[in-house]
Amino acid sequence: MVSVDRLIFGQLLVLVVHGRYPWLEQVTRQEQLTAGCDRYGMTGKGVDYDQLDHVLVDHKHKLLYCYVPKVACTNWKRILMVLTGLSSSSNLVDIPGSLAHADISTLRLSQLEDGDIRHCLDHYTTFVMVRHPFERLLSAYRNKFENTYTKYFQLRYGKSIIKKYRANATDSDLQTGVNVTFREFVLYILDGGAGDNEHWAPVYDLCHPCSLNYSFIGRYETLAEDARALLDMIGAPSVAFPYSKPANTSYRLRTYFQQLSMKDIRELYKMYEHDFRLFGYTLEDLLGFDLP
Repeated sequence: MVSVDRLIFGQLLVLVVHGRYPWLEQVTRQEQLTAGCDRYGMTGKGVDYDQLDHVLVDHKHKLLYCYVPKVACTNWKRILMVLTGLSSSSNLVDIPGSLAHADISTLRLSQLEDGDIRHCLDHYTTFVMVRHPFERLLSAYRNKFENTYTKYFQLRYGKSIIKKYRANATDSDLQTGVNVTFREFVLYILDGGAGDNEHWAPVYDLCHPCSLNYSFIGRYETLAEDARALLDMIGAPSVAFPYSKPANTSYRLRTYFQQLSMKDIRELYKMYEHDFRLFGYTLEDLLGFDLP
């Protein structure tokens, strides 16, 4: 992990002209990440290059983006398609989500030769977008298990979750995997399921924040401002980050978490503790206090 001193001064000058000085937020976020990695003894922890499959490459703008599902990654992949010349669309929402997520639409850092990977890590702007861990987890649950069109997740995960955690499951439930409750999903996560799918895997596991030098850390809560700052920082052409209607996940958080016991919440927090600590999130809004 490299300290905030590695941020290029010229890039900061670009950021300072926008809004409420988003580069000041970057200083805070960088220092928080660095201090957290030091505190947990994870600074400089190595990472195998074949673990960098979530880091996408834009050689033209010397940009590395570690995508995190449920943190606006579909729109960021659409932007990368435009930046890399794979799409000439002037309206990013016209790019189908399935195409944005297709392997042919992005270049993964892990696909490069070792020497090229090292060069990119040393010389490219590297960024990640993060989100409150529990909001991201709830967003994944609602999108993959409550929506009726996500048959894959219901069949792939829902059936086994219901079989293991529902005492009086009907034959229909076991065959279709529908109607997984939030608590059943959480029990599955606590039983080792956090690493089963990228949509709910911790950011720490996907993006290795204590091993890579992230020169820009964006937050879902300030998405529009951070997107504009990052795009200006790399000298991107005029491209508007797609705005979508908020899903009110933060508003729903208390309602869903009422299904959980305090013991559940404490154990779930431990599963995502690195994401909480390294990126400055707490449980104040949910519980009224933070966990030690």
